[in-house]
Amino acid sequence: MSDILLSIKGLTKAYPGVVANSNVSFDIGEGQVHALLGENGAGKSTLVKMIYGLVKPDSGTMTLRGKPYAPAEPRAARADGIAMVFQHFSLFDALNVAENIALGMENPPPMRDLARRIREVSETYGLPLDPYRTVGDLSAGERQRVEIIRCLLQDPKLLIMDEPTSVLTPQEVQILFETLRKLSSEGTAILYISHKLEEIRALCDHATVLRLGKNVGECVPRDTSARDMAELMVGASLKTPTRAGRDLGAAALDITGLSVASPSAFGTSLKNIHLTVREGEVLGIGGVAGNGQDELLAALTGEVLTDADAVKLKGRPIGRLGPIARRNLGLLTAPEERLGHAAAPDMSLTENALLTGWVREKLQNRGFLKWGAAQGFAETIIKGFDVRTPGPGNAARSLSGGNLQKFVIGREVLQNPAVLVVNQPTWGVDAAAAAAIRQALLDLAAGGAAVICISQDLDELMEIADRFAALNEGRLSAPRETTGLTVEEIGLMMGGAHGMEVADV
Repeated sequence: MSDILLSIKGLTKAYPGVVANSNVSFDIGEGQVHALLGENGAGKSTLVKMIYGLVKPDSGTMTLRGKPYAPAEPRAARADGIAMVFQHFSLFDALNVAENIALGMENPPPMRDLARRIREVSETYGLPLDPYRTVGDLSAGERQRVEIIRCLLQDPKLLIMDEPTSVLTPQEVQILFETLRKLSSEGTAILYISHKLEEIRALCDHATVLRLGKNVGECVPRDTSARDMAELMVGASLKTPTRAGRDLGAAALDITGLSVASPSAFGTSLKNIHLTVREGEVLGIGGVAGNGQDELLAALTGEVLTDADAVKLKGRPIGRLGPIARRNLGLLTAPEERLGHAAAPDMSLTENALLTGWVREKLQNRGFLKWGAAQGFAETIIKGFDVRTPGPGNAARSLSGGNLQKFVIGREVLQNPAVLVVNQPTWGVDAAAAAAIRQALLDLAAGGAAVICISQDLDELMEIADRFAALNEGRLSAPRETTGLTVEEIGLMMGGAHGMEVADV
């Protein structure tokens, strides 16, 4: 290995009821692209937070280029050459690119000089950005460029990236990889966290695997299959989702001429959408982030009302009904944003189970909440979907992102919906958990429910969907059978260049 940049020895961090990291040790070489792998709750986030100065370890040491390294805060980590691109963007929509980047700098230069520097660095690394564009007008991929350029302006020696491709198209992923390879060739080390194991194999030189907070192995990704890495992460054989043969039933959900103005100034309005989903069917909807996915979900949940006949559930007009009325009728949803939309961060898992399940699970009686039954429902979700948490009394925000996602999906699936609409069901979820969630959706359809899966993971959609449609600038393509559909055809549909004629189906 090249000269060691960062050496981690025996890092341990415990929280009440859980040991997040236990005696973790490994080295990162200068210029090395080093993967950090592990299932949800394995301790990856806590570890990188200790490296970045967000969390103080209980024990253990770090050395940076042979010198003791113990950052008290992120500012100290940045001063030592450590930068981090987080999974969730921290940008202000109403400000432009340069203004957002200036906010993250200790002593920003004059705006004109900063804008020039942004152009230079972004073009040098193949991520061109206009410093004067408003962030709210940028695509998800362009927003990530802002975060990356913000880090590169610090001239980092180690760049930490947490799930960097979760919102990118295949083309944008390739551009990002070219940038990371260029950084690596110039001596910048990269600590790369991702659940997309084929990407790990294509990009990373070395991988450290965590399981239940411990380092359980190392490997060279290009010499290790994705399945072998996944099984090392979970410590067991990986189950592949299987489709049961099923006959499709009657129309469960009809969407006719749905046009909805986006409630956000930076959103995408829906334009004349027609769609029918049948009982027992899984319909996949793909598209680059920001093309109307959130607006479509809001129109289906009842958070945004439409013409009564624009949305029908088993022939009944529901366009003017709100979320609770739609849930009572069997239309359930799981939105993309876990904290704040799908779950209340500071409420316990029991309370979050109660929030959407109080009617269908009969968790109230004459206006009085049945807390014992609610806790039992939460425990059933935790057990059935392998949610890693000390118990149902823990707050939603205490869970790792993937474990909270398993809880949210399980909460809706276990309520036996007639129609389930999910947005990004396995975003940020490890391979084993993703397989379990996809199997749960397939089993739900096999039981007669209609499932709409909105996702940017094309492999996911091809694995579970019977038909595929693409959203582009608020328009939905005519759905096509997934059997025989090529990646090139999907790309054209997502770009709006082919198959975008709207059709009644």
